[in-house]
Amino acid sequence: MATRRTVRRIGLYVLLFAVAALFVGPFLILLSSATKSAAQDVFGFPPDLIPRPPVLDWFKEAWTTVPFARFLVNSLIYVGVTVPIYLIVSALTAYPLARIAFRGRSLFFMLFLSIMFLPGELMLIPRFLVMGQLGLTDTFASVILPAILSSLGIFLLRQAFAQIPDEVVEAARVDGANEFAIFWRIAVPIVAPTLAVLAILGFVSVWNSFIWPMITLTSQSKFPVALGIAYLTGVSGTDVRGLAAGTVISLLPIVVIFLLLQKRILNSMGGAVKG
Repeated sequence: MATRRTVRRIGLYVLLFAVAALFVGPFLILLSSATKSAAQDVFGFPPDLIPRPPVLDWFKEAWTTVPFARFLVNSLIYVGVTVPIYLIVSALTAYPLARIAFRGRSLFFMLFLSIMFLPGELMLIPRFLVMGQLGLTDTFASVILPAILSSLGIFLLRQAFAQIPDEVVEAARVDGANEFAIFWRIAVPIVAPTLAVLAILGFVSVWNSFIWPMITLTSQSKFPVALGIAYLTGVSGTDVRGLAAGTVISLLPIVVIFLLLQKRILNSMGGAVKG
């Protein structure tokens, strides 16, 4: 029995190591390519992850070849403005769908749900036409506005609001709370873990946003960092070391935020899963 348990545990560790290598491996190759000197091959097989010697020249080149600091600031602006509005809009839309009875509620919910399954590329042309009609192309607003409404966020929050016990809401009504007070003081704190998960997903989505900014933006001064890396490709050609260095720089804020908030993030995700 003990031998079987040991074998099972070893198999589990091997599986976990394989999954970890699958996810971490590409980042290690990227980091290794960014720190290798020009004399060391980055396409050798089997891959050599150890730079001999490690250099930081490619980071300096990526930072100075294009306005990388401007791109990072732009992404911070997009994230800082979009994510809070996205959470507020999703919560204000989801709460009536879950807790307030009105005619057509199920129809509206099904419409939101059907939009969730549409490919994002299908909405690019209508969005561009609308932004053009509004005169908002090549502006920060053209990147922010389409990102503040997400059917996935509405769906998840609607499910979270629907799980709040009716007794809690009725008790608040008996105490004299109006509907907005129930929403803000009772319902929102209860669904805070789901809001935290949506904030994380929204941050990653906006930070890595590429296709829509590429379509709507033409001024380099408004590029987010993901689009800035593509611009770096046009400037530096096929210099994979510089591109790898630029990509590592763009990932650093996400990695730092995750390391600083990993305990809160994991606790929030656990709370959201429990509902």
